[in-house]
Amino acid sequence: MKYLVIVAFIAIIGSLGSALFFMMRGDKAQDNERRSRNMERALALRIGFSILLFVCILLAWKLGYIHATGIAPGQ
Repeated sequence: MKYLVIVAFIAIIGSLGSALFFMMRGDKAQDNERRSRNMERALALRIGFSILLFVCILLAWKLGYIHATGIAPGQ
């Protein structure tokens, strides 16, 4: 599970970098539409990876692979 979380974080950072790359690249009017589509796709992937990571963390908690820590109630 730890490796899945690491891969998900790397995928999120990679898709953010990809969106930044498409946003900063070129400035031709003809290229804007293609660049915009690529940037939208990269940001949509980032959102998908973030949701997948959240679901995996919840699943790992529910199955007992990870445990919540913190201040105990009443202290």
